[in-house]
Amino acid sequence: MAIALYSGMFFNGNEFSKTEDFISIETALRISVNLKPFTVTMQTPGNEIDLARGLLFTEQIFSDIHYQAAINILERDDNGYITSLDVQLPAEYISKDFEGKRNVISGSSCGVCGKTELDENNIQALNNIEPLEASLVQKMFHQIHEEQKDFQKSGGTHAAGAFDQQGNSLTIQEDIGRHNAVDKVIGYLIRNGLLQKAKCITVSGRISYEIVNKIKLAGIPFLAAVSAPSSLAINNAQEAGICLMAFCRNQKLTIYSNAQNIVNANLQQAVAKIKTP
Repeated sequence: MAIALYSGMFFNGNEFSKTEDFISIETALRISVNLKPFTVTMQTPGNEIDLARGLLFTEQIFSDIHYQAAINILERDDNGYITSLDVQLPAEYISKDFEGKRNVISGSSCGVCGKTELDENNIQALNNIEPLEASLVQKMFHQIHEEQKDFQKSGGTHAAGAFDQQGNSLTIQEDIGRHNAVDKVIGYLIRNGLLQKAKCITVSGRISYEIVNKIKLAGIPFLAAVSAPSSLAINNAQEAGICLMAFCRNQKLTIYSNAQNIVNANLQQAVAKIKTP
């Protein structure tokens, strides 16, 4: 677990008392490609190699999902946490110039922070999608909750998970940042040859444009979150053919794009009524 015990003063509305809480650890991770600086990102220690692989994929720097690049640990801090990684890549596998694009500190809570411009990609919209049964979504989040060990102790981490068409977990990753958790999931899927089996990504927070963009690049047709989506996230998901679901809690959810890809008799009746003049 990437948590530590910290002391504090607790106020109960009347008086103060000393308390101790588990707090999520946040460290800086430097990522370079062939020893050329790419980014410094704030993250929760653990699965750093998956984070680096996923981030390079979703930033479209290293897009080949079959080539297994060597990722070397360059530095650790006094606690043994990895603080610097280098990805070794032949020039032909580097999809675009990355120097100067994201070579400043990137916050754990923001996937766009540290970038000089928004990436525009021409990924073809997903189609011929096998429908997903609506009842599986709640089961996915139940699995996420069961595996959020750091969150259960500290309340300070997000989680992302990847699931197959039957709702089986492929991987669940935690991080202090939503975007990092998603990148760790995608990196894990790529490194273990599971990307094509992944049909739904779940996230424990809200859905932004950047998270939809990561899912789009990975070719995953379903995205579900506990919290709210942004308007740009909905528009991006609709154009990409992604079924975006939000407020997935207490046996409820709201579908904001491509609802036709969810299997449920009541849903189909409701959509038919909306379409009927």
